[in-house]
Amino acid sequence: MADWHSRARSRPVAPFIPRPLTAATLGNALPRVQPEDPAARLLLFGVRQLGAQGLNDAATAHAFITAFGKGFRGPLLLLRALMAEMSAASAGPIQIAPWCCARMTASEGALIEVIASIERDSERARLLLSDLLGIRRVDGVLATANALANAFADAGMPVEV
Repeated sequence: MADWHSRARSRPVAPFIPRPLTAATLGNALPRVQPEDPAARLLLFGVRQLGAQGLNDAATAHAFITAFGKGFRGPLLLLRALMAEMSAASAGPIQIAPWCCARMTASEGALIEVIASIERDSERARLLLSDLLGIRRVDGVLATANALANAFADAGMPVEV
């Protein structure tokens, strides 16, 4: 009786032909450029790291310590809470790019917009967050996003887009 290795070798294998990465493909996957604002970039880095590495990621903690000094705990705790709440409440996956990517996914862009605009236009922020999460009732997550925006502003780094 032949093992799976010999059976796999006896079948003809179709050659793998990689598709070239075009501007249209990249534009569809990552439609937005990263924001210029340092607070928005820090927030984006934290979202990406916590989303990929887990809520207790040390690189995120180090970035927040570097940016906020002694007052890093509030913004970091609120970002962790926001990520956990969004993960629990979301009706589907939320797309995030790797931390080193110079462009943003539509989901990341929407989240940055929510945090940046929640004080000025809370109804717009509510609609963006509702679309992002795919649910209608976003009051709890919206409250945490508002607290996070206030924590960044109180620490001297308001998120602006």
